[in-house]
Amino acid sequence: MPLREHLRELRRRVMLIALGLLVGGVLGWVLYDPVFALLQQPVLDVAESRSTTVALNFQGVATSFDMQVKVSLFLGVLVSSPWWIYQLWAFVTPGLTRRERTYALAFLAVAVPLFLGGAALAWWALPNAVRLLTEFTPDDATNLIDAQLYLSFVMRIVLAFGVAFLLPVLMVALNFAGVVRARTWMAGWRWAVLTAFVFAAVATPTPDAITMLAVAIPVSLLFFAALGVCLLHDRRLDRRLVAQGLPRLDGTMADDDIDDRAAGPA
Repeated sequence: MPLREHLRELRRRVMLIALGLLVGGVLGWVLYDPVFALLQQPVLDVAESRSTTVALNFQGVATSFDMQVKVSLFLGVLVSSPWWIYQLWAFVTPGLTRRERTYALAFLAVAVPLFLGGAALAWWALPNAVRLLTEFTPDDATNLIDAQLYLSFVMRIVLAFGVAFLLPVLMVALNFAGVVRARTWMAGWRWAVLTAFVFAAVATPTPDAITMLAVAIPVSLLFFAALGVCLLHDRRLDRRLVAQGLPRLDGTMADDDIDDRAAGPA
């Protein structure tokens, strides 16, 4: 596909994503009150447990309006995740055959729960993070948390966790598209595990190891699950190529492959 066609396709996908985010944002605007109550609940729980003043603070005349807009857009990203994930997948894999494009539904069915699962895990860790970080406030002091900074804090954690849980889907997508072989992912498994723990340490702003392990272990398991899918796909593809008298994707033909070809397709 020429560069101009790629740019035109990119512009079309971006416009479709923006349209989906707009629709989700409208829904978020309608549901602002219950969503904001959920966002504020960890702060209220800390204030009740410590019997001190810990509350969100709206500074400025237009701060409350800005807060509602940001919460609406934040909810729009979560609600429209099936739509924009599909648009990203459709843009990355435009050159696949019709049969291979049927995988899009399977990838979408896996990617959306993973993204929402990562967001849910971040939401699970949020109350613990708020509690630990506000414990540094002296007993006789008042902790008035800037509402917009608090929202940015929550959004950063939730979106970071959701995107991290999408990385295994990207691994499988690149493998199915023939861009990266499974052996490449396998060669870097130690770096992948190290990256998962570093990400967990950075993304979870709490000093306890339990929260870090609760994030790093699922991310590592998802990596190995995606690696297993890639290995099965490469093996099946290599056997199909050898059965047709063609070399494998790495340019070699192993003895067991030759024996399998002589015996006929499985």
